Amino acid sequence: MFRTLRSVLRFRRFETDPVLRRLARCASVEDLRRLARRRLPGGVFDYIDGAAEDERTARRNVRAFADVEFRPRVLRDVAEVDASTTLLGRPLPFPLVLAPTGFTRIADPQGELAVARAAQRAGLPYTLSTLSTRSIEEVAEVSSGRNWFQVYAWRDKGLLKEMLERAAASGFEAIMITVDTAMLGRRERDIRRGFTLPPKIGPETLLSGLLHPGWTWDFVRSEPITFANVVGRSVGDGSDAVSLADYINGQFDPGLSWRDIEWFQNQWSGPIVLKGIQTVEDAELAAAAGVDAIALSNHGGRQLDGAPAALDLVAPVADAVGDRVEILCDGGIRRGSDIVKAVALGARACMAGRAYLYGLAAGGERGVDQVLEHLGEGVTRTLVLTGCASLSDLGPSGVRFRRGGPDAALPGEPKD
Repeated sequence: MFRTLRSVLRFRRFETDPVLRRLARCASVEDLRRLARRRLPGGVFDYIDGAAEDERTARRNVRAFADVEFRPRVLRDVAEVDASTTLLGRPLPFPLVLAPTGFTRIADPQGELAVARAAQRAGLPYTLSTLSTRSIEEVAEVSSGRNWFQVYAWRDKGLLKEMLERAAASGFEAIMITVDTAMLGRRERDIRRGFTLPPKIGPETLLSGLLHPGWTWDFVRSEPITFANVVGRSVGDGSDAVSLADYINGQFDPGLSWRDIEWFQNQWSGPIVLKGIQTVEDAELAAAAGVDAIALSNHGGRQLDGAPAALDLVAPVADAVGDRVEILCDGGIRRGSDIVKAVALGARACMAGRAYLYGLAAGGERGVDQVLEHLGEGVTRTLVLTGCASLSDLGPSGVRFRRGGPDAALPGEPKD
């Protein structure tokens, strides 16, 4: 009996690092989301996790991937698999870009610096938000990787020009112009919470702070959170608690139009990506305007509730402009298999924001590492299991939509 017990009993070595201990229990992005929810005050988690109005579009972003199934091929020799691609003329280990997220330090004190370092280690582009809590120069100091800068159309064009010059001087590769924020969407979780940026620690939030002592202790020990790229400017830097809706609606230019794209092209000599394209018609206008890439995006469902899921746009947009502009699919990415589905439909790569924020909130920089490893491994595993030795083997015939029933197929898909 004792010999049998010795042969089957196995005790895992106790992990003394509490962060690694937490992360070891997380097998998916959804696990990290649940852990982030436990670790963050309610208002902070809702700011990261929430979306506009009834949040239907945010849910559809995720559900759209579940509505696509693979058509796996077998006996295809996948002993060696290559998940790499190119984006803006440079190689990528797998097709992912880290999307811009504002006020990242509310998830972890290192904020954007942690995400930029993790992205560099993974060899992936990281997009710094205009409303970041670490500046262009701070990110460039810790990361020599593929840094992109996301820009909003400020009413103050002098400030906008200055930020573009700073990004160029700091070696940023590309700019990403967000074009879906003429007005901020109605984010009702934030309204119910009375959420401000930075979060207020006062009588109304004291209980939440006591229930989340780790986050609260890190928050009060860290330097004040501000919009680091505009500190000292007349637009306000967020050092005083503000409603994000009031700030954006007061500072961003709702008059942005296609005419302004030429202004950006005159100010920026590198690649330009337009983020927020949601129709084939606008994709065609973007291609005609000569931008390098477009991000099919509804802002993670945080702007217009009722906008189309990003994945649903990929195939029709690829058919219309895929030979003229590179296509990014932004929204709802939770697994590597999601990335493979988007690429099969015609995307060059995908973007993810919430996924790495969950990792950052759950385990800091190492949590971001875990998310990127999870997604990259998922891409490779999915290629193997679908019988594809490389991304070039993917195509519309390898997937089909399920919403129309078991016989629903993409145009041109061979019938069994």
